[in-house]
Amino acid sequence: MTVHLHWFLPTGGDGRTLVDRHAYTDGGIKRSRITPVSGVRPPDIDYLAQIARAADQLGFEAVLTPTGTWCEDAWLTTVALSQHTQRLKFLVAFRPGFISPVLAAQMAATYQRITRGRLLLNVVTGGDPTEQKRFGDHLGHDERYARTDEFLSVVRGVWGGKPFDFAGAHYQVEGGLVALPPDPQPEIFFGGSSPAAGPVAARNADVYLTWGEPPEQVKQKIDWIRGLAEAEGRTVRFGIRLHTISRDSSKEAWATANRLLDDLDEETVAGAQQALGRSESVGQQRMLALHGGSRDKLQIYPGLWAGVGLVRGGAGTALVGSHAEVADLVEEYHSLGIEHFVLSGYPHLEEAYWFGEGVMPELAARGLLPPDSRAASVPAGAPLLLSGGR
Repeated sequence: MTVHLHWFLPTGGDGRTLVDRHAYTDGGIKRSRITPVSGVRPPDIDYLAQIARAADQLGFEAVLTPTGTWCEDAWLTTVALSQHTQRLKFLVAFRPGFISPVLAAQMAATYQRITRGRLLLNVVTGGDPTEQKRFGDHLGHDERYARTDEFLSVVRGVWGGKPFDFAGAHYQVEGGLVALPPDPQPEIFFGGSSPAAGPVAARNADVYLTWGEPPEQVKQKIDWIRGLAEAEGRTVRFGIRLHTISRDSSKEAWATANRLLDDLDEETVAGAQQALGRSESVGQQRMLALHGGSRDKLQIYPGLWAGVGLVRGGAGTALVGSHAEVADLVEEYHSLGIEHFVLSGYPHLEEAYWFGEGVMPELAARGLLPPDSRAASVPAGAPLLLSGGR
Protein backbone atom coordinates (compact mmCIF):
# COMPACT_ATOMS: atom_id res chain seq x y z
CA MET A 1 0.00 0.00 0.00
CA THR A 2 1.46 3.35 -1.07
CA VAL A 3 0.61 6.73 0.42
CA HIS A 4 -1.55 9.48 -1.06
CA LEU A 5 -0.15 12.94 -0.39
CA HIS A 6 -2.42 15.99 -0.31
CA TRP A 7 -1.76 19.66 0.43
CA PHE A 8 -3.91 22.46 1.90
CA LEU A 9 -5.40 25.53 0.23
CA PRO A 10 -5.47 28.48 2.72
CA THR A 11 -8.64 30.19 1.55
CA GLY A 12 -8.77 32.22 4.76
CA GLY A 13 -5.40 33.82 4.08
CA ASP A 14 -1.77 32.81 4.50
CA GLY A 15 1.43 34.19 5.95
CA ARG A 16 4.68 33.57 7.78
CA THR A 17 3.19 33.34 11.28
CA LEU A 18 0.58 31.25 13.09
CA VAL A 19 -1.51 34.30 13.95
CA ASP A 20 -3.62 36.72 11.91
CA ARG A 21 -4.54 34.27 9.21
CA HIS A 22 -7.11 36.76 7.94
CA ALA A 23 -6.63 40.16 6.38
CA TYR A 24 -8.51 41.87 9.23
CA THR A 25 -7.75 41.60 12.93
CA ASP A 26 -11.44 41.50 13.83
CA GLY A 27 -11.99 38.47 11.61
CA GLY A 28 -13.65 40.53 8.92
CA ILE A 29 -16.80 41.42 10.85
CA LYS A 30 -16.26 45.20 11.09
CA ARG A 31 -13.57 45.35 8.39
CA SER A 32 -12.21 48.50 10.00
CA ARG A 33 -8.73 47.56 11.21
CA ILE A 34 -6.09 46.22 8.89
CA THR A 35 -3.85 43.73 10.68
CA PRO A 36 -0.47 45.18 11.76
CA VAL A 37 1.30 41.88 11.14
CA SER A 38 3.46 42.05 8.02
CA GLY A 39 3.47 39.37 5.36
CA VAL A 40 -0.21 38.44 5.48
CA ARG A 41 -1.27 37.12 2.09
CA PRO A 42 -4.93 37.59 1.18
CA PRO A 43 -6.56 34.53 -0.43
CA ASP A 44 -7.01 36.09 -3.85
CA ILE A 45 -7.27 33.84 -6.86
CA ASP A 46 -3.76 34.64 -8.10
CA TYR A 47 -2.07 33.56 -4.87
CA LEU A 48 -4.25 30.49 -4.43
CA ALA A 49 -3.48 29.54 -8.04
CA GLN A 50 0.24 29.69 -7.21
CA ILE A 51 -0.26 27.17 -4.40
CA ALA A 52 -2.49 24.94 -6.52
CA ARG A 53 -0.04 24.93 -9.41
CA ALA A 54 2.85 24.19 -7.05
CA ALA A 55 0.96 21.26 -5.54
CA ASP A 56 0.10 20.03 -9.03
CA GLN A 57 3.68 20.25 -10.29
CA LEU A 58 5.22 18.73 -7.17
CA GLY A 59 3.01 15.64 -7.35
CA PHE A 60 0.46 16.16 -4.58
CA GLU A 61 -2.74 14.33 -5.47
CA ALA A 62 -5.23 16.86 -4.09
CA VAL A 63 -5.62 20.00 -2.02
CA LEU A 64 -8.00 20.26 0.94
CA THR A 65 -10.13 23.40 0.89
CA PRO A 66 -11.69 24.38 4.25
CA THR A 67 -15.19 25.58 5.00
CA GLY A 68 -16.46 28.19 7.43
CA THR A 69 -17.07 31.86 8.06
CA TRP A 70 -13.48 33.01 7.71
CA CYS A 71 -12.61 31.46 4.37
CA GLU A 72 -13.81 31.70 0.80
CA ASP A 73 -16.48 29.30 -0.40
CA ALA A 74 -14.80 25.99 -1.19
CA TRP A 75 -16.98 24.97 -4.15
CA LEU A 76 -16.62 28.22 -6.06
CA THR A 77 -12.93 28.70 -5.33
CA THR A 78 -11.83 25.23 -6.32
CA VAL A 79 -13.83 24.98 -9.51
CA ALA A 80 -12.14 28.23 -10.56
CA LEU A 81 -8.72 26.82 -9.64
CA SER A 82 -9.41 23.67 -11.63
CA GLN A 83 -8.93 25.82 -14.72
CA HIS A 84 -5.41 26.71 -13.55
CA THR A 85 -4.25 23.12 -12.97
CA GLN A 86 -3.92 19.92 -14.98
CA ARG A 87 -4.32 16.89 -12.75
CA LEU A 88 -4.78 18.19 -9.19
CA LYS A 89 -7.88 17.01 -7.36
CA PHE A 90 -9.83 19.15 -4.90
CA LEU A 91 -10.89 17.86 -1.49
CA VAL A 92 -13.83 20.18 -0.93
CA ALA A 93 -14.97 20.58 2.66
CA PHE A 94 -18.65 21.27 3.20
CA ARG A 95 -21.21 21.09 5.98
CA PRO A 96 -24.13 18.81 5.16
CA GLY A 97 -26.71 20.65 7.25
CA PHE A 98 -26.55 23.81 5.18
CA ILE A 99 -27.86 22.59 1.80
CA SER A 100 -30.21 19.98 0.44
CA PRO A 101 -28.57 16.56 -0.01
CA VAL A 102 -30.12 16.24 -3.48
CA LEU A 103 -28.71 19.63 -4.46
CA ALA A 104 -25.30 18.62 -3.06
CA ALA A 105 -25.42 15.44 -5.12
CA GLN A 106 -26.25 17.49 -8.23
CA MET A 107 -23.46 19.99 -7.50
CA ALA A 108 -20.96 17.15 -7.13
CA ALA A 109 -22.08 15.59 -10.40
CA THR A 110 -21.70 18.90 -12.24
CA TYR A 111 -18.32 19.47 -10.62
CA GLN A 112 -17.08 16.07 -11.82
CA ARG A 113 -18.04 16.85 -15.39
CA ILE A 114 -16.52 20.35 -15.35
CA THR A 115 -13.23 19.14 -13.84
CA ARG A 116 -13.16 15.73 -15.53
CA GLY A 117 -13.36 13.79 -12.31
CA ARG A 118 -11.22 15.82 -9.90
CA LEU A 119 -13.61 16.15 -6.95
CA LEU A 120 -13.20 14.59 -3.49
CA LEU A 121 -15.65 15.43 -0.68
CA ASN A 122 -14.72 16.23 2.92
CA VAL A 123 -17.84 16.07 5.08
CA VAL A 124 -17.62 18.42 8.10
CA THR A 125 -20.45 17.87 10.55
CA GLY A 126 -19.43 20.91 12.64
CA GLY A 127 -18.31 21.27 16.25
CA ASP A 128 -18.59 24.99 17.01
CA PRO A 129 -22.17 25.81 18.08
CA THR A 130 -21.63 29.55 17.57
CA GLU A 131 -20.64 29.10 13.95
CA GLN A 132 -23.39 26.56 13.32
CA LYS A 133 -25.96 29.05 14.57
CA ARG A 134 -24.39 31.75 12.41
CA PHE A 135 -25.45 29.64 9.43
CA GLY A 136 -28.89 29.00 10.87
CA ASP A 137 -28.19 25.53 12.29
CA HIS A 138 -29.43 25.01 15.86
CA LEU A 139 -29.14 21.24 16.20
CA GLY A 140 -27.13 19.74 19.04
CA HIS A 141 -23.90 17.79 18.58
CA ASP A 142 -25.30 14.25 18.32
CA GLU A 143 -28.27 15.38 16.26
CA ARG A 144 -25.90 16.88 13.70
CA TYR A 145 -24.21 13.52 13.23
CA ALA A 146 -27.58 11.81 12.88
CA ARG A 147 -28.47 14.34 10.19
CA THR A 148 -25.14 13.75 8.44
CA ASP A 149 -25.89 10.03 8.36
CA GLU A 150 -29.20 10.69 6.60
CA PHE A 151 -27.63 13.30 4.31
CA LEU A 152 -25.01 10.89 2.99
CA SER A 153 -27.58 8.14 2.58
CA VAL A 154 -29.60 10.46 0.33
CA VAL A 155 -26.54 11.61 -1.63
CA ARG A 156 -25.47 8.06 -2.40
CA GLY A 157 -29.07 7.10 -3.13
CA VAL A 158 -29.67 9.78 -5.76
CA TRP A 159 -26.30 9.00 -7.36
CA GLY A 160 -27.75 5.60 -8.20
CA GLY A 161 -29.28 6.83 -11.46
CA LYS A 162 -32.95 6.19 -10.68
CA PRO A 163 -35.58 7.92 -8.53
CA PHE A 164 -34.81 7.54 -4.83
CA ASP A 165 -37.19 7.88 -1.89
CA PHE A 166 -36.08 8.54 1.66
CA ALA A 167 -38.02 9.15 4.87
CA GLY A 168 -35.96 10.11 7.90
CA ALA A 169 -36.06 12.41 10.90
CA HIS A 170 -34.25 15.19 9.04
CA TYR A 171 -34.92 14.56 5.32
CA GLN A 172 -37.92 13.39 3.36
CA VAL A 173 -37.17 12.91 -0.33
CA GLU A 174 -39.57 11.68 -3.00
CA GLY A 175 -38.11 10.63 -6.32
CA GLY A 176 -34.73 12.20 -5.64
CA LEU A 177 -32.63 12.03 -8.78
CA VAL A 178 -29.48 13.31 -10.42
CA ALA A 179 -30.11 13.11 -14.13
CA LEU A 180 -26.44 12.45 -14.92
CA PRO A 181 -24.75 10.77 -11.94
CA PRO A 182 -21.09 11.66 -11.32
CA ASP A 183 -18.54 9.43 -12.98
CA PRO A 184 -16.54 8.54 -11.01
CA GLN A 185 -18.43 9.06 -7.78
CA PRO A 186 -16.37 11.34 -5.51
CA GLU A 187 -14.73 9.62 -2.58
CA ILE A 188 -16.10 10.77 0.78
CA PHE A 189 -13.64 11.80 3.51
CA PHE A 190 -15.10 12.06 6.99
CA GLY A 191 -13.75 12.77 10.47
CA GLY A 192 -15.11 12.68 13.99
CA SER A 193 -13.89 11.40 17.35
CA SER A 194 -17.12 11.23 19.35
CA PRO A 195 -19.25 8.13 19.96
CA ALA A 196 -21.88 9.71 17.69
CA ALA A 197 -19.38 10.10 14.84
CA GLY A 198 -17.98 6.57 14.69
CA PRO A 199 -21.04 4.74 13.33
CA VAL A 200 -21.63 7.48 10.74
CA ALA A 201 -18.08 7.05 9.48
CA ALA A 202 -18.43 3.27 9.42
CA ARG A 203 -21.59 3.44 7.30
CA ASN A 204 -20.64 6.23 4.90
CA ALA A 205 -16.96 7.13 4.71
CA ASP A 206 -14.53 5.97 2.07
CA VAL A 207 -11.67 7.55 4.04
CA TYR A 208 -11.79 8.26 7.77
CA LEU A 209 -9.68 11.32 8.67
CA THR A 210 -8.08 11.93 12.05
CA TRP A 211 -6.09 14.89 13.26
CA GLY A 212 -2.42 14.30 14.02
CA GLU A 213 -2.35 12.60 17.38
CA PRO A 214 0.61 10.44 18.51
CA PRO A 215 0.79 7.05 16.76
CA GLU A 216 -0.65 5.00 19.63
CA GLN A 217 -3.74 7.21 19.84
CA VAL A 218 -4.13 7.08 16.06
CA LYS A 219 -3.91 3.29 16.18
CA GLN A 220 -6.73 3.20 18.74
CA LYS A 221 -8.92 5.28 16.43
CA ILE A 222 -8.14 3.07 13.45
CA ASP A 223 -9.03 -0.06 15.42
CA TRP A 224 -12.27 1.58 16.59
CA ILE A 225 -13.48 2.65 13.15
CA ARG A 226 -12.28 -0.53 11.46
CA GLY A 227 -14.29 -2.63 13.92
CA LEU A 228 -17.43 -0.54 13.38
CA ALA A 229 -17.04 -0.74 9.61
CA GLU A 230 -16.59 -4.52 9.67
CA ALA A 231 -19.84 -4.79 11.61
CA GLU A 232 -21.49 -2.87 8.74
CA GLY A 233 -19.90 -5.16 6.17
CA ARG A 234 -17.72 -2.32 4.87
CA THR A 235 -14.05 -1.46 4.52
CA VAL A 236 -12.86 2.04 5.37
CA ARG A 237 -9.46 3.50 4.51
CA PHE A 238 -7.67 5.97 6.77
CA GLY A 239 -6.07 9.39 6.52
CA ILE A 240 -4.43 11.93 8.80
CA ARG A 241 -4.34 15.75 8.85
CA LEU A 242 -0.99 17.30 9.81
CA HIS A 243 1.22 20.32 9.33
CA THR A 244 4.84 19.89 8.31
CA ILE A 245 8.15 21.71 8.85
CA SER A 246 10.79 19.84 6.88
CA ARG A 247 14.31 21.17 6.33
CA ASP A 248 17.72 19.98 5.18
CA SER A 249 18.65 19.40 8.83
CA SER A 250 16.73 18.76 12.02
CA LYS A 251 18.31 21.86 13.58
CA GLU A 252 16.92 24.09 10.80
CA ALA A 253 13.45 22.59 11.13
CA TRP A 254 13.23 23.10 14.88
CA ALA A 255 14.59 26.63 14.53
CA THR A 256 11.68 27.36 12.19
CA ALA A 257 9.19 25.84 14.64
CA ASN A 258 10.62 27.92 17.49
CA ARG A 259 10.43 31.07 15.37
CA LEU A 260 6.73 30.44 14.79
CA LEU A 261 6.34 30.03 18.55
CA ASP A 262 8.24 33.24 19.29
CA ASP A 263 5.58 35.19 17.38
CA LEU A 264 2.92 34.16 19.90
CA ASP A 265 2.47 36.29 23.03
CA GLU A 266 0.73 34.92 26.11
CA GLU A 267 -2.40 37.01 25.55
CA THR A 268 -2.84 35.62 22.03
CA VAL A 269 -2.41 32.04 23.22
CA ALA A 270 -4.78 32.48 26.17
CA GLY A 271 -7.46 34.03 23.98
CA ALA A 272 -7.20 31.28 21.40
CA GLN A 273 -7.30 28.54 24.02
CA GLN A 274 -10.38 30.06 25.63
CA ALA A 275 -12.19 30.23 22.30
CA LEU A 276 -11.18 26.71 21.27
CA GLY A 277 -12.20 25.35 24.65
CA ARG A 278 -15.83 26.22 23.90
CA SER A 279 -15.93 23.82 20.96
CA GLU A 280 -18.27 20.83 21.17
CA SER A 281 -15.89 18.83 18.96
CA VAL A 282 -14.39 15.85 20.76
CA GLY A 283 -11.54 15.90 18.25
CA GLN A 284 -10.81 19.53 19.14
CA GLN A 285 -10.76 18.71 22.83
CA ARG A 286 -8.31 15.89 22.14
CA MET A 287 -6.10 18.35 20.27
CA LEU A 288 -6.15 20.77 23.21
CA ALA A 289 -5.30 17.98 25.66
CA LEU A 290 -2.06 17.27 23.81
CA HIS A 291 -0.46 20.48 25.11
CA GLY A 292 -2.86 21.81 27.74
CA GLY A 293 -2.21 25.37 26.59
CA SER A 294 1.39 25.20 27.78
CA ARG A 295 4.59 25.78 25.80
CA ASP A 296 6.61 23.50 28.10
CA LYS A 297 6.19 20.13 26.38
CA LEU A 298 5.11 20.74 22.82
CA GLN A 299 7.05 17.82 21.34
CA ILE A 300 4.47 15.21 22.27
CA TYR A 301 6.18 12.41 20.35
CA PRO A 302 9.55 12.34 18.59
CA GLY A 303 9.15 14.71 15.63
CA LEU A 304 5.51 15.54 16.43
CA TRP A 305 5.05 19.15 17.59
CA ALA A 306 1.83 20.55 19.08
CA GLY A 307 2.77 24.23 18.85
CA VAL A 308 0.34 25.00 16.02
CA GLY A 309 -2.59 24.00 18.25
CA LEU A 310 -1.82 26.77 20.73
CA VAL A 311 -3.67 29.20 18.45
CA ARG A 312 -5.14 27.20 15.58
CA GLY A 313 -8.36 25.23 15.71
CA GLY A 314 -8.58 21.84 14.05
CA ALA A 315 -5.29 20.30 13.01
CA GLY A 316 -2.81 21.42 15.67
CA THR A 317 0.27 19.24 15.24
CA ALA A 318 3.20 19.28 12.83
CA LEU A 319 5.82 16.84 11.63
CA VAL A 320 9.14 18.58 12.36
CA GLY A 321 12.63 17.47 11.38
CA SER A 322 14.99 16.74 8.56
CA HIS A 323 13.50 15.37 5.37
CA ALA A 324 14.49 11.84 6.37
CA GLU A 325 13.07 12.26 9.89
CA VAL A 326 9.73 13.53 8.56
CA ALA A 327 9.68 10.61 6.11
CA ASP A 328 10.34 8.26 9.04
CA LEU A 329 7.25 9.52 10.85
CA VAL A 330 5.13 9.32 7.69
CA GLU A 331 6.31 5.74 7.33
CA GLU A 332 5.43 5.01 10.97
CA TYR A 333 1.87 6.28 10.54
CA HIS A 334 1.62 4.38 7.28
CA SER A 335 2.56 1.16 9.07
CA LEU A 336 -0.51 1.65 11.29
CA GLY A 337 -2.79 1.78 8.25
CA ILE A 338 -2.75 5.49 7.34
CA GLU A 339 -2.96 5.84 3.57
CA HIS A 340 -3.87 9.50 3.01
CA PHE A 341 -1.74 12.36 4.39
CA VAL A 342 -3.32 15.82 4.21
CA LEU A 343 -0.50 18.28 4.91
CA SER A 344 0.08 22.01 5.25
CA GLY A 345 2.62 24.56 6.48
CA TYR A 346 3.28 28.25 6.93
CA PRO A 347 3.48 29.78 4.39
CA HIS A 348 1.74 27.16 2.28
CA LEU A 349 3.52 27.99 -0.94
CA GLU A 350 7.05 27.68 0.42
CA GLU A 351 6.33 24.67 2.64
CA ALA A 352 4.86 22.79 -0.30
CA TYR A 353 8.24 23.04 -1.98
CA TRP A 354 10.18 22.08 1.13
CA PHE A 355 8.12 18.90 1.45
CA GLY A 356 7.96 18.21 -2.27
CA GLU A 357 11.67 18.65 -2.87
CA GLY A 358 12.83 17.08 0.37
CA VAL A 359 10.44 14.46 1.73
CA MET A 360 8.79 13.16 -1.43
CA PRO A 361 12.05 11.77 -2.89
CA GLU A 362 12.70 10.08 0.47
CA LEU A 363 9.27 8.43 0.35
CA ALA A 364 9.74 7.45 -3.29
CA ALA A 365 13.07 5.79 -2.48
CA ARG A 366 11.30 3.73 0.19
CA GLY A 367 8.65 2.56 -2.26
CA LEU A 368 5.88 4.52 -0.54
CA LEU A 369 4.78 6.54 -3.56
CA PRO A 370 3.01 5.08 -6.60
CA PRO A 371 5.15 4.49 -9.71
CA ASP A 372 3.50 7.34 -11.62
CA SER A 373 4.25 9.88 -8.90
CA ARG A 374 6.36 12.88 -9.91
CA ALA A 375 8.71 12.26 -6.97
CA ALA A 376 8.93 8.53 -7.72
CA SER A 377 10.68 9.27 -11.01
CA VAL A 378 13.45 11.25 -9.30
CA PRO A 379 16.61 9.41 -8.11
CA ALA A 380 16.76 8.92 -4.36
CA GLY A 381 18.14 11.94 -2.58
CA ALA A 382 17.84 14.23 -5.61
CA PRO A 383 15.70 17.37 -5.33
CA LEU A 384 12.73 17.85 -7.62
CA LEU A 385 13.87 21.40 -8.31
CA LEU A 386 17.27 23.01 -7.90
CA SER A 387 17.29 25.26 -4.88
CA GLY A 388 19.76 27.00 -2.68
CA GLY A 389 20.13 29.66 -0.03
CA ARG A 390 16.91 28.75 1.77
